[in-house]
Amino acid sequence: MVIASELQEGTAIRIEGQIYKVLQVESKAGAAKMGGVVKTKLINVKSGRMWEPHFRPQEKLEDLELERRTMEFLYAEGDRFTFMRPDTFEQIEIPGASIGTAGNFLQSGMEFPVEFFEGEPISIILPDIAEARIVRTAPPSHAPQDSAWKEAILDNGLSIRVPLFIAPDEVVRVEVKTGRYVERSRGKRIA
Repeated sequence: MVIASELQEGTAIRIEGQIYKVLQVESKAGAAKMGGVVKTKLINVKSGRMWEPHFRPQEKLEDLELERRTMEFLYAEGDRFTFMRPDTFEQIEIPGASIGTAGNFLQSGMEFPVEFFEGEPISIILPDIAEARIVRTAPPSHAPQDSAWKEAILDNGLSIRVPLFIAPDEVVRVEVKTGRYVERSRGKRIA
């Protein structure tokens, strides 16, 4: 058991038989007779639905022990993502709801830690930042404004907003959870 005030991002908990992963936690202290509150943002690992419950700081919740295994991403078919254990060649499928929009950044051969509960895969640990190539965007321009943005289409099909100086065929770094542009990639390019 864990008390609500000790929840952390990435913790898995069970509420009314459903398994959730904690995406965000914010504790608010109470004043005078008002007790504090712990605001959370949870995702149901089976359905992918978001839920934003509030808990009392001393409320006890059932936390779950997860097992992590490194798995290689093979392919996506429809709403199912197939991963393989490199040591045993065992293959598993993870529903797209558990991966979300981050599935757009998965490429065959990438390895990720996959979290299991009671032998069932419930989520994958994705990097915060991924690289992608700009396939289509307006020609670059160097405007005096640093805050001007334009639309760009990535090689994975996502549409994001990038600064005006970004040109087609450049590699950019993108925040996986939100799909937001972070910076132009420095160093080696994606093949």
